[in-house]
Amino acid sequence: MLDDVALQDCFHHVDWEMFRIASANNIDEYADSVCEFIRTCVEDVVPIATIKTFPNQKPWIDGSIRVELKARTTAFNQGKVSGNMTEYKQRSYSLRKAIKQAKRQYRDKVESQFNGSDTRGMWQGLQSITDYRKKPSPVTDQDVLLPGRLNNFSARFEDNTVPLTRPATKTCGLSFTAAEVSKTFKRVNPRKAAGPDGIPSRALRACADQLAGVFTDIFNQSLYQSAVPTCFKRATIVPVPKKAKVTELNDYRPVALTSVIMKCFERLVKDHITSTLPDTLDPLQVAYRPNRSTDDAISTTLHTALTHLDKRNTYVRMLFIDYSSAFNTIVPSKLVIKLETLGLDPALCNWVLDFLTGRPQVVRVGNNISSPLILNTGAPQGCVLSPLLYSLFTHDCVATHASNSIIKFADDTTVVGLITNNDETAYREEVRALGVWCQENNLTLNVNKTKEMIVDFRKQQREHPPIHIDGTVVERVASFKFLGIHITDKLNWSTHTDSIVKKAQQRLFNLRRLKKFGLSPKALTNFYRCTIESILAGCITAWYGNCTALNRKALQRVVRSAQRITGGKLPALQDTYTTRCYRKAIKIIKDINHPSHCLFTPLSSRRRGQYRCIKAGTERLKNSFYLKAIRLLNSHH
Repeated sequence: MLDDVALQDCFHHVDWEMFRIASANNIDEYADSVCEFIRTCVEDVVPIATIKTFPNQKPWIDGSIRVELKARTTAFNQGKVSGNMTEYKQRSYSLRKAIKQAKRQYRDKVESQFNGSDTRGMWQGLQSITDYRKKPSPVTDQDVLLPGRLNNFSARFEDNTVPLTRPATKTCGLSFTAAEVSKTFKRVNPRKAAGPDGIPSRALRACADQLAGVFTDIFNQSLYQSAVPTCFKRATIVPVPKKAKVTELNDYRPVALTSVIMKCFERLVKDHITSTLPDTLDPLQVAYRPNRSTDDAISTTLHTALTHLDKRNTYVRMLFIDYSSAFNTIVPSKLVIKLETLGLDPALCNWVLDFLTGRPQVVRVGNNISSPLILNTGAPQGCVLSPLLYSLFTHDCVATHASNSIIKFADDTTVVGLITNNDETAYREEVRALGVWCQENNLTLNVNKTKEMIVDFRKQQREHPPIHIDGTVVERVASFKFLGIHITDKLNWSTHTDSIVKKAQQRLFNLRRLKKFGLSPKALTNFYRCTIESILAGCITAWYGNCTALNRKALQRVVRSAQRITGGKLPALQDTYTTRCYRKAIKIIKDINHPSHCLFTPLSSRRRGQYRCIKAGTERLKNSFYLKAIRLLNSHH
């Protein structure tokens, strides 16, 4: 383990000022020398231990059981020679007894972690017992050329014609205090891997007070000069397979391993940028914002469609957009222009430009590492600022026609076209305008993965002509997995409930294994709530209201099965749905900037706490989330 006290004492007596003087205020030299010194101190103080593990080794198998295993094997070999298996039977009995005792002790350990609120230790124990969520096998390093190919592939969006420098502005007025930096360091997860600079997160957290002063100076110098030290911008890409069988380079997700120190710096800058943005900014971008979730995106999409379908001679077209490597296509020079438009300090915009350009990047696959490339386009997946910068880069992607909506959750974009009297002019113009916007902003539409769904409940339906993007026909589908929810062109939920019931029933096997292991009902219930109920109740406010009685019975059967296994009372899904609807409605009412806040209209002062009901001509609309939430609110008063 890291000797925290020795490391703190080491850093406490350092004269950090000498690093700044020696660098002559060169931000790169200053940060490099400080990081190199810290890394050397950590290497000198931290003991190195090598632990050998096996993939099939259970945590309750200790040295004494291995001795019993060896003794049983020896007895078996001797018995085969002599013909007398008495010793082997005795050794087998002793081994079974030892394993039972070890399992009992491990179970008690997991129970004590549950009672002592050590949730991490408890979950590790439960996962070891059930083999739940085994880590995917890492990418093999047999192909020595793979890292280089992946690195070149990730740099395919580079645009060398875009200017990378901007005119100098007055110095940035943003600065941080040592207390703010120390607080951020202390919030670092000590189990996160170190970045390319080799400074472990545990050392940063343990020595937050000792290191806050020098890094506060580096951070403020970086902001003052609108320049990010190169050692903070380095990234090591670790490719993670998107699916079990990889057939092409695009089947890898390029996750960037970056400096932990830079992540803390980014977090401070992110908080500042967020605090300066207008609350009304792009209300239909529901990702990376407080009091927003996938529930909001799904509920807003469904309410928009259902409200329109309540009228005569109407239908809805939904276009589910897929971008090719959206984060990797951000053009920094275009981004900073948009940031300035939003009112950010021009000097801070220059700092963001420097942060996103001149980024050295390598790809590591096993023991093989590619040659470095310098990237000037995109935002690395794994950086703290990247999601926020992407949402700001796309904030001006909004509907141009009142009959259309563009609903976004990060890079998941949905165009909802409300068609009346078969007039699709506005919808088709919207799709064309979106294609133009993508071209202007360097975003690539993946037409093969972009799908369209048409919801039309009219008795006399016409043939719907397809949508074309870049000359390619967009495939029309009857069902689409939208933010984890299976939505169909009939707006029924049988496909979704069948999917989650099947998945939840598979998880019941793990619950039975824990029961067989002898865990208490409390621990079993906790496992159920986190791994099974979370599946059954995912975004439940958006879809459960329109489920058929058959769908609800299938869902409740899973709950009853889990209840028999745990031996304790579990909440019915209907109760979970009602509770979540009410809580979500209260949150929306309190958030005046929520896109659905306007749907909750208070009645006169004489009827305080009551809200105006939304008219509904169909059961589909009547049973949807917002109408159900208003009825619940009114029934509580």
